[in-house]
Formats: sequence, C-alpha cells, structure tokens
Amino acid sequence: MAQLNDREIDLEQPILETPRLILRKIMATDLSAIHAFTSLDVVTQYLPFDTHQSHEQTKLFINFVLDQYDNNQLAPWGIELKPYKKLIGMIEYVFWEQENDTAELAFVLTNTHWGKGIVTEACQEVIKYGFTTMKLQRIQARSFVENIGSQKVLEKCGLKLEGILKKRLFIKGKHRDICMYAIIKDDDNRKTN
Repeated sequence: MAQLNDREIDLEQPILETPRLILRKIMATDLSAIHAFTSLDVVTQYLPFDTHQSHEQTKLFINFVLDQYDNNQLAPWGIELKPYKKLIGMIEYVFWEQENDTAELAFVLTNTHWGKGIVTEACQEVIKYGFTTMKLQRIQARSFVENIGSQKVLEKCGLKLEGILKKRLFIKGKHRDICMYAIIKDDDNRKTN
C-alpha cells in the first residue's frame, strides 16, 4: 500500500469484468496472442512503439510488464473477450500523477475486433476504476489527429477534446499533431462516488 495525501492507495491490479470482457494481468502464456496484434502495422500505426518483428520482441515486452506487476507499478490489463479466452488487446494507465490525481489512458485492440464497442466497454470500466479506486480527478488520453477510431471511443466514454498539440511528439520518423482528450470526475455520469 502506498500512502499519499493522508490516504492509502492499493496499487495491486485487480481483475475487472464487464458483460463481454475480462480485464486481467498479462501472463507469459499470452505471448502468441499479444504478438498476433503487436506484429500488425495496421494495429500499431498510431502507437508510440514499433511493430513487433519477432516473438522475442514481444517476449521482452511481456517480461517488462511482468516486472511492472512485481514492483507494484502501472502496467496494462489484457483485454480478454469471454468466449475466446485469449487476449485481443490491452488497456492501461500509462502514467499516474498521484500528486495531481491525474492519469492518462491508452489502449490497443486487434483489428479483427474493431467497430464492435469492445474498447469502449473496456475504457468505461477502467475509467470507473480510476475515479473510484485510484481517486482520480482527471483522466486524459492522447490520440494522433489521424486516429479517428480512437477519438470516437474517447468521446463515447465521455472524454472531451481539449485541443490539438501541434508537432507534440516525434514518433515513427516524424513530428505528430496530438489531440488531447480528458474527463474530470465532476463531469462523469457513471456512479463513481
């Protein structure tokens, strides 16, 4: 347990469940499932990491994630579609400014499941967890301006566009314009008290 601002915060990452999904810790046995989508250019084109070229590259990523869990650090939930019992994506808070009660949300989903509301369902659950368990006041997310699909997900989850950060990140060989989205607890319509 961490102590911050006179309150204890449990950093242990729980399993979260929605009607169609289980959000759980990634395991070493997820190697093939994760590599199946991190090795696709169409999936990674808007992500800050390069497309995985080998299973070894994916294994290094999984080992990093497992180490994050062991050290009680932020790490992704795997998105498991209940009928398939295998990972089809990941969702996480990529940073958490505890002193400001702010965190940033990020996600990835295999392209064969795009357009089915899966990421929206996962985001809604992780946002609820952020406002209740993590005691966040602000949840933000960034998107390349070209990534219309992710922007639609964020808007469905109640995040609002705050602005476009011109040439904010140098990723994959060029400077990128980034859309900044956010939701604050006071504006959240879910029951998060």
